Amino acid sequence: MKLLRMITDKILAGDSISAGEAVELSTLSGSDLFDLFVAANRVKEHFVGGEVHLCSIINAKSGRCAEDCAFCAQSVHHVTDAPVHPLTEEQWITAAARKAEQGGSGCFGIVTSGTSIGSGAELDRICAALRTIRNEMRIAPSCSLGIIDLETAERLRDAGAITYHHNLETSRSFFPNICTTHDYDEDVATVRNARRAGLRVCCGGIFGMGETAEQRIELAFTLRELGVDSVPLNFLNPIPGTRLAEADYITPMECLQTIALYRLILPDRRISVCGGREKNLRDLQSWIFFAGANGTMVGNYLTTTGRDAAQDLRMFRDLGLRIERRCGDDSASWERTSEP
Repeated sequence: MKLLRMITDKILAGDSISAGEAVELSTLSGSDLFDLFVAANRVKEHFVGGEVHLCSIINAKSGRCAEDCAFCAQSVHHVTDAPVHPLTEEQWITAAARKAEQGGSGCFGIVTSGTSIGSGAELDRICAALRTIRNEMRIAPSCSLGIIDLETAERLRDAGAITYHHNLETSRSFFPNICTTHDYDEDVATVRNARRAGLRVCCGGIFGMGETAEQRIELAFTLRELGVDSVPLNFLNPIPGTRLAEADYITPMECLQTIALYRLILPDRRISVCGGREKNLRDLQSWIFFAGANGTMVGNYLTTTGRDAAQDLRMFRDLGLRIERRCGDDSASWERTSEP
């Protein structure tokens, strides 16, 4: 396909794909999709190589979230079977980090429910866990604590956090269909605060919530503008009791096409496939690495179980993929892109 070859060559030469070009590629179907996957894999190999980055999380505080996000099992606006518990003790957080490190993960995320984390005992406990992880392990600690200000971001950095994770979830134009209890700009401000504090930023979204292909691309260009460092791509796993409980899974090929487009738009970023891959990709989970992804989450998610870690490790071996081990102390070699 002439357009695809032209776009790929342009990206490999250091230029960028335009929104219009990305939208045109989103209309590809049939055998043309395989050409798109090949192009995305070429771009991935050129910019980030062939290693696979693994991450794991702990649901450190669950349930009772005041936000009304349509997909979320932890929202007080939904009635679900999601676990509800206060912030986990420090020793359980650090034990989970050790287990994740032993399993091959390079990043460990401490995730809490709720709009934000305030100063006080909860933040003190999280910072104590961060210090232990940085001092005793090589896994890179990450936090996902909701909307935060610059002061909180700086405190997390000083305690040892490497990355702050905060998804925008979807495009600005589609966001009002998903959440009405806070504004999109509050999420954008959180991303900017984390960057200003010197943290890496992990920020992505969920696909299959009713958004259009153009809105998926809109989100990708927002992430490019914000200069985020890694992009988690999640595919909706409809949870009974939520507003999206009756949503249909998107097809495996649609998932792979989305991954490939994100690689072309964000050629040198870490792109990880996380929640919903088991349900949406099914037998094609291994194809994510040939469509442009260079990372994935292993273990359980926040309120749903993931695939057995041994199955994922066998998949990596079968594909001949090597697990990236750069984490922890090696973070000093990472260079931030310029502030947008």
